[in-house]
Amino acid sequence: MLCDRINEELKTAMKAREGKIKIGTLRLMNAAIKDKDIAARSEDRCSGLTDEEVLAVLTKMVKQREDSAKTYEDAGRIELAEQERAEIEVIRAFLPRQLDEAEIDKAVQDVISELEADGLKDMGKCMGALKGKYAGAMDFGTAGAKLKKALAG
Repeated sequence: MLCDRINEELKTAMKAREGKIKIGTLRLMNAAIKDKDIAARSEDRCSGLTDEEVLAVLTKMVKQREDSAKTYEDAGRIELAEQERAEIEVIRAFLPRQLDEAEIDKAVQDVISELEADGLKDMGKCMGALKGKYAGAMDFGTAGAKLKKALAG
């Protein structure tokens, strides 16, 4: 499981005395996953998180750090922006390879064809299909914009 892989990576990084950013980021990842796990248990679910749920947590962490890095850059705090980007790289090591623009375009067209979508009324259905197929591997903000343009035109 992905959780086990993150824990093993943390143990290895601590034993090897790897950089402060890597160890700190791995600890933050564990904390976010445990928070989500606790929330899931309060919803009467007994088992731990699925890999898909862990991917969602990690994807959210990347998005938060991207936003923070941009904010820090805009404020002239380059060293803090660089730290955020270093954390992003640690987290991305546990995410699937991200699709590039051309691959997102193809995925959008494929899902429109598969679902025979013919207008903006099918946007939610198409986004659901994309999220099901490409969890953690796609920027859904970009995909949503491309999907909306394709369905509107």
